[in-house]
Amino acid sequence: MTADQNELLAIGDRRNSPNYAPAPIVFEQGEGVWLTDRKGNRYLDFLAGIAVCSLGHAHPRLTEALHDQVDRLLHVSNMFYTAEQIELMEALAQRSFADRIFFCNSGAEANETAFKLARRYQSRVAENPDKTTILSMKSSFHGRTLAAITATGQPKYHDGFAPLVPGFEYLPFNDASALEDRMGDDVAAVVVEPIQGEGGVRPADPEFLKTLRQLCDDTGALLIFDEVQTGVGRTGSLFAYQHFEVTPDIMSLAKGLGGGVPIGATLATDEVWQGFKRGSHASTFGGNPLVTRAARVVLEVIDEQNLLENAQQRGEQLRRGLRQLAQTYDVIGDVRGVGLMVGAECGEKAGEIVSLARDEGLLINSAGGNTLRFVPPLVVSEDDVEQALRRLERALQKL
Repeated sequence: MTADQNELLAIGDRRNSPNYAPAPIVFEQGEGVWLTDRKGNRYLDFLAGIAVCSLGHAHPRLTEALHDQVDRLLHVSNMFYTAEQIELMEALAQRSFADRIFFCNSGAEANETAFKLARRYQSRVAENPDKTTILSMKSSFHGRTLAAITATGQPKYHDGFAPLVPGFEYLPFNDASALEDRMGDDVAAVVVEPIQGEGGVRPADPEFLKTLRQLCDDTGALLIFDEVQTGVGRTGSLFAYQHFEVTPDIMSLAKGLGGGVPIGATLATDEVWQGFKRGSHASTFGGNPLVTRAARVVLEVIDEQNLLENAQQRGEQLRRGLRQLAQTYDVIGDVRGVGLMVGAECGEKAGEIVSLARDEGLLINSAGGNTLRFVPPLVVSEDDVEQALRRLERALQKL
């Protein structure tokens, strides 16, 4: 289509489903941490497709691998193996606590798998069919399918979708005493984000997670870490559970794993996977050669380019810069996060700041209704962070 940006925007607004409200931009090209729209305007991308583009845009290793894979093989279904799938399974197992991996297409599907696996494990392996309750945290976010929004501890995501999936309950995040009061013989699993993303970039208290691990051990409940956003280097360790030194029984991944192609994964131990047998669960497209090849390259580049250390250093630089801005602009409150998952609380002005920053060529978004979220590609440089801070300051000056 040769239409200009304004013509395309008019068509998009007429044809797009009403659940989206995209910014008035049509992107045409990306390179590294930069995006270029159809008018030729360049934007510094500190949103990265909501923590998806872990290697930035058009990373040469990733694009080369995808071109090669498209030429060779795209899909055969899970009735057969491919080398790409097996190599990614092994790479994830070698880098994590997991023995076996299930591939799907998104974080919501990875969480659905985790919930089904937990309940079936309790029913068929632990032989506790009444152990069905799944505890989740208030202000959490776990996806958009019916079970995933039920697990999400934010009522706004439940509106209009009743009846929700039964057997889910919500507890205050980082409240160990509430956990201790509720844990019982009916609890099949507890699902938690090590850092709440959509809830406002709120890290878990390490002691809270340690207490949670102990309570799960004491009661026979399974511990599920939703690492859809925190996983694959985002926090400066490959998985956030390694940063917090608390190992789950089940972990869900997606977002940054594929570097831009849609892939989800559910990881667990051999013991827990006994809950499934042949035919218990499936995904037609899950783990096809294209997406598993991409994810394997993402893991390789993270290792080769030392991107975990880069995430630690650039995240600290970003938080330090935001705190310096807070000394001048009192709209910025608490600055928090781990690695390159950073939030700056700005109250009711957060949405306005996002728009003003976009006008200055900086892409960010808001989370939790009051927090600016910064999740740039893991390849972001020191100069990129400084440029982002300068553009954000120009936006703050306009408030």
